[in-house]
Amino acid sequence: MEILGSLIVGVSSGGLFAVFGVLLTLMAMLTRVVNFAQVAVGVFGAYVSINVLPQSLPSWLTVFSTMVVAAALSALVGWIIVRWLGSASTTMRSAVTVAALLGLIALAVFLFGTRPQPLIPLIIGPAFSFRTISVTQVGLAMVGLAIVVAAASHAMLTWTPLGVSLRAVSDRQMAAELLGINVQALQIGIWAVTGALSGLTISVVGNAQAASAASMVTLLIPAAAAALVGAFKHLWLTVLGGLLVGALQGLLTAFPAVALAKDWIPIIVIILLLLWNQRKEVWDVAR
Repeated sequence: MEILGSLIVGVSSGGLFAVFGVLLTLMAMLTRVVNFAQVAVGVFGAYVSINVLPQSLPSWLTVFSTMVVAAALSALVGWIIVRWLGSASTTMRSAVTVAALLGLIALAVFLFGTRPQPLIPLIIGPAFSFRTISVTQVGLAMVGLAIVVAAASHAMLTWTPLGVSLRAVSDRQMAAELLGINVQALQIGIWAVTGALSGLTISVVGNAQAASAASMVTLLIPAAAAALVGAFKHLWLTVLGGLLVGALQGLLTAFPAVALAKDWIPIIVIILLLLWNQRKEVWDVAR
């Protein structure tokens, strides 16, 4: 029962990794960028909101402010990349987001210090309990948000004119421009929307996951592992990957002797997937 409880709790916590993994996958699919600043814009937006706005304001205003700041930051990074690196390689474009990540970490430490920030979670308390198993509302909300974002993105890309335009921009940017599609506006819009969703996600989890600037990296690693499970292409595999990483971390907590190794699970998953992909490429060349 203890092992089962740890797995269930781990799956619920993996919803957070799945959300950010889906956002990373969308960025890779539609803008040819692995956005290493995906989590950072959400965390920084939350820090700005709680330190600038009066605490007496309704929580929804703070959440809205977080989303606006995160969307603006993300759109700024996207504008820089689209404006000056439109035809650059994925590696070059992604490197800019690494610089953005490091810059936001440094700016967060400079402006707000190294002490944990008092982020109040949007929802608090257990969703349900069964014997020793207790699943939080935040955990369920994250799993639900990951599924909703993946489903909405799939539906939009498959069945709407906007989705057709986005896929055209991703697959054949030059041809899309010749057809009169505003490529820059669409791509910056993607940056803004994913940034806003990052801000919403951080608002939901609060200081349970984003208390310090270090969370900009510590949340990015399992999210990247989830996105790698989906090969940065498949939204539903990415959701599954996030839940799997969470489940493995939860499973290790049932064994005190190896519980501290749970933070290594995302790194191990990343290494194994990279090695597998490399091996596949070698096989393809050999054939």
